[in-house]
Amino acid sequence: MKKLPLILSIISLAGVVALAVLSFVNNSNGTSKGKSNTGSESGEIKIAYIQTDSVLVNYNLAIDLHKDFMSQQQQYNSEFGRKRESLERQAAAFQEKLQRGGFLTEERAMSERDKILGQEEEIRRMDYELTNKLGQMEASINQRLADSIVSYVKEYNKKHNFTYILSNSGNIVVGDQNFNITKDILDGLNSRYS
Repeated sequence: MKKLPLILSIISLAGVVALAVLSFVNNSNGTSKGKSNTGSESGEIKIAYIQTDSVLVNYNLAIDLHKDFMSQQQQYNSEFGRKRESLERQAAAFQEKLQRGGFLTEERAMSERDKILGQEEEIRRMDYELTNKLGQMEASINQRLADSIVSYVKEYNKKHNFTYILSNSGNIVVGDQNFNITKDILDGLNSRYS
Protein backbone atom coordinates (compact mmCIF):
# COMPACT_ATOMS: atom_id res chain seq x y z
CA MET A 1 0.00 0.00 0.00
CA LYS A 2 1.10 3.51 -0.59
CA LYS A 3 2.57 5.39 2.35
CA LEU A 4 0.89 8.68 3.27
CA PRO A 5 3.74 11.09 3.99
CA LEU A 6 3.40 13.33 7.01
CA ILE A 7 3.93 16.45 4.91
CA LEU A 8 1.05 15.63 2.57
CA SER A 9 -1.18 14.84 5.53
CA ILE A 10 -0.35 18.21 7.10
CA ILE A 11 -0.97 20.04 3.82
CA SER A 12 -4.33 18.32 3.34
CA LEU A 13 -5.25 19.04 6.95
CA ALA A 14 -4.37 22.71 6.47
CA GLY A 15 -6.66 22.74 3.45
CA VAL A 16 -9.49 21.18 5.45
CA VAL A 17 -8.96 23.71 8.25
CA ALA A 18 -9.06 26.51 5.68
CA LEU A 19 -12.31 25.18 4.18
CA ALA A 20 -13.89 24.77 7.61
CA VAL A 21 -12.83 28.28 8.52
CA LEU A 22 -14.21 29.74 5.31
CA SER A 23 -17.45 27.88 5.96
CA PHE A 24 -17.53 29.35 9.46
CA VAL A 25 -16.94 32.86 8.13
CA ASN A 26 -19.67 32.54 5.52
CA ASN A 27 -22.16 31.13 8.04
CA SER A 28 -21.13 33.27 11.01
CA ASN A 29 -23.68 35.60 12.47
CA GLY A 30 -21.76 36.20 15.68
CA THR A 31 -20.23 39.46 14.45
CA SER A 32 -23.24 41.53 13.41
CA LYS A 33 -23.39 45.26 12.73
CA GLY A 34 -25.17 46.03 16.00
CA LYS A 35 -22.40 44.84 18.32
CA SER A 36 -20.48 47.53 20.14
CA ASN A 37 -17.48 45.47 21.24
CA THR A 38 -15.90 45.00 17.82
CA GLY A 39 -12.94 47.10 16.93
CA SER A 40 -14.57 47.99 13.63
CA GLU A 41 -17.27 50.15 15.30
CA SER A 42 -14.70 52.84 15.99
CA GLY A 43 -13.13 52.44 12.54
CA GLU A 44 -10.24 50.43 13.94
CA ILE A 45 -9.51 47.13 12.25
CA LYS A 46 -7.80 44.54 14.40
CA ILE A 47 -6.16 41.73 12.46
CA ALA A 48 -4.30 38.68 13.73
CA TYR A 49 -3.06 35.54 12.03
CA ILE A 50 -2.38 31.92 12.88
CA GLN A 51 0.43 29.79 11.53
CA THR A 52 -1.72 26.74 10.87
CA ASP A 53 1.17 24.46 9.97
CA SER A 54 2.83 25.20 13.29
CA VAL A 55 -0.45 24.65 15.15
CA LEU A 56 -0.98 21.30 13.43
CA VAL A 57 2.55 20.12 14.16
CA ASN A 58 2.48 21.18 17.81
CA TYR A 59 -1.16 20.64 18.81
CA ASN A 60 -1.29 17.69 21.19
CA LEU A 61 -4.60 16.43 19.81
CA ALA A 62 -3.08 16.45 16.31
CA ILE A 63 -0.01 14.60 17.57
CA ASP A 64 -2.12 11.93 19.31
CA LEU A 65 -4.45 11.52 16.35
CA HIS A 66 -1.47 11.24 14.01
CA LYS A 67 0.06 8.52 16.22
CA ASP A 68 -3.24 6.61 16.22
CA PHE A 69 -3.50 6.99 12.45
CA MET A 70 0.08 5.78 11.90
CA SER A 71 -0.55 2.82 14.21
CA GLN A 72 -3.68 1.86 12.30
CA GLN A 73 -1.87 2.33 8.99
CA GLN A 74 0.96 0.09 10.20
CA GLN A 75 -1.54 -2.56 11.28
CA TYR A 76 -3.25 -2.44 7.87
CA ASN A 77 0.11 -2.57 6.08
CA SER A 78 1.17 -5.60 8.14
CA GLU A 79 -2.08 -7.43 7.49
CA PHE A 80 -1.90 -6.64 3.79
CA GLY A 81 1.78 -7.59 3.61
CA ARG A 82 1.15 -11.00 5.22
CA LYS A 83 -1.63 -11.82 2.79
CA ARG A 84 0.41 -10.57 -0.17
CA GLU A 85 3.43 -12.69 0.83
CA SER A 86 1.20 -15.75 1.24
CA LEU A 87 -0.21 -15.24 -2.24
CA GLU A 88 3.26 -14.78 -3.72
CA ARG A 89 4.43 -18.04 -2.11
CA GLN A 90 1.39 -19.88 -3.47
CA ALA A 91 1.93 -18.42 -6.96
CA ALA A 92 5.63 -19.41 -6.91
CA ALA A 93 4.74 -22.93 -5.75
CA PHE A 94 2.13 -23.19 -8.51
CA GLN A 95 4.62 -22.01 -11.14
CA GLU A 96 7.24 -24.47 -9.95
CA LYS A 97 4.76 -27.36 -9.88
CA LEU A 98 3.52 -26.41 -13.35
CA GLN A 99 7.05 -26.31 -14.79
CA ARG A 100 7.98 -29.74 -13.45
CA GLY A 101 4.68 -31.26 -14.59
CA GLY A 102 3.31 -31.85 -11.11
CA PHE A 103 -0.34 -31.66 -12.14
CA LEU A 104 -2.06 -34.86 -13.25
CA THR A 105 -4.47 -33.07 -15.56
CA GLU A 106 -4.70 -29.76 -17.32
CA GLU A 107 -8.04 -29.15 -15.58
CA ARG A 108 -6.37 -29.50 -12.17
CA ALA A 109 -3.68 -26.98 -13.18
CA MET A 110 -6.31 -24.53 -14.44
CA SER A 111 -8.33 -24.97 -11.26
CA GLU A 112 -5.27 -24.17 -9.15
CA ARG A 113 -4.45 -21.16 -11.37
CA ASP A 114 -8.04 -19.86 -11.04
CA LYS A 115 -7.82 -20.22 -7.25
CA ILE A 116 -4.65 -18.12 -7.18
CA LEU A 117 -6.17 -15.51 -9.52
CA GLY A 118 -9.20 -15.32 -7.20
CA GLN A 119 -6.94 -14.74 -4.23
CA GLU A 120 -5.06 -12.06 -6.18
CA GLU A 121 -8.38 -10.31 -6.88
CA GLU A 122 -9.20 -10.57 -3.17
CA ILE A 123 -5.84 -8.96 -2.35
CA ARG A 124 -6.57 -6.09 -4.76
CA ARG A 125 -10.00 -5.63 -3.20
CA MET A 126 -8.45 -5.67 0.27
CA ASP A 127 -5.89 -3.04 -0.79
CA TYR A 128 -8.70 -0.86 -2.12
CA GLU A 129 -10.79 -1.28 1.03
CA LEU A 130 -7.87 -0.60 3.37
CA THR A 131 -6.85 2.46 1.37
CA ASN A 132 -10.44 3.73 1.58
CA LYS A 133 -10.59 3.06 5.33
CA LEU A 134 -7.36 4.99 5.84
CA GLY A 135 -8.63 7.81 3.64
CA GLN A 136 -11.87 8.01 5.62
CA MET A 137 -9.96 7.88 8.88
CA GLU A 138 -7.66 10.69 7.71
CA ALA A 139 -10.64 12.79 6.58
CA SER A 140 -12.32 12.22 9.95
CA ILE A 141 -9.15 13.25 11.78
CA ASN A 142 -8.80 16.35 9.61
CA GLN A 143 -12.43 17.32 10.25
CA ARG A 144 -12.06 16.76 13.98
CA LEU A 145 -8.94 18.94 14.10
CA ALA A 146 -10.53 21.64 11.95
CA ASP A 147 -13.62 21.72 14.17
CA SER A 148 -11.48 21.89 17.29
CA ILE A 149 -9.27 24.69 15.98
CA VAL A 150 -12.14 26.79 14.63
CA SER A 151 -14.12 26.32 17.84
CA TYR A 152 -11.19 27.51 19.93
CA VAL A 153 -10.51 30.46 17.63
CA LYS A 154 -14.14 31.56 18.06
CA GLU A 155 -13.83 31.41 21.85
CA TYR A 156 -10.46 33.17 21.76
CA ASN A 157 -11.87 35.97 19.64
CA LYS A 158 -14.73 36.61 22.10
CA LYS A 159 -12.09 37.94 24.50
CA HIS A 160 -9.80 39.67 22.00
CA ASN A 161 -12.33 41.13 19.53
CA PHE A 162 -10.27 40.89 16.37
CA THR A 163 -11.94 42.07 13.20
CA TYR A 164 -10.14 39.34 11.24
CA ILE A 165 -8.14 36.32 12.16
CA LEU A 166 -6.23 34.95 9.18
CA SER A 167 -4.23 31.83 8.65
CA ASN A 168 -0.66 32.40 7.51
CA SER A 169 -1.75 31.32 4.02
CA GLY A 170 -4.22 34.23 3.91
CA ASN A 171 -7.47 32.41 4.64
CA ILE A 172 -9.91 34.26 6.91
CA VAL A 173 -10.56 32.38 10.14
CA VAL A 174 -12.86 34.93 11.82
CA GLY A 175 -14.20 38.02 10.11
CA ASP A 176 -16.53 40.96 10.69
CA GLN A 177 -19.12 40.74 7.91
CA ASN A 178 -19.07 44.55 7.62
CA PHE A 179 -15.75 44.18 5.79
CA ASN A 180 -16.76 41.25 3.59
CA ILE A 181 -16.99 42.64 0.05
CA THR A 182 -17.37 39.24 -1.60
CA LYS A 183 -21.00 39.87 -2.66
CA ASP A 184 -20.16 43.27 -4.22
CA ILE A 185 -17.23 41.78 -6.15
CA LEU A 186 -19.28 38.78 -7.27
CA ASP A 187 -22.19 40.99 -8.38
CA GLY A 188 -19.79 43.21 -10.34
CA LEU A 189 -18.06 40.27 -12.01
CA ASN A 190 -21.38 38.64 -12.93
CA SER A 191 -22.73 41.93 -14.25
CA ARG A 192 -19.64 42.46 -16.41
CA TYR A 193 -19.79 38.86 -17.67
CA SER A 194 -23.40 39.15 -18.84
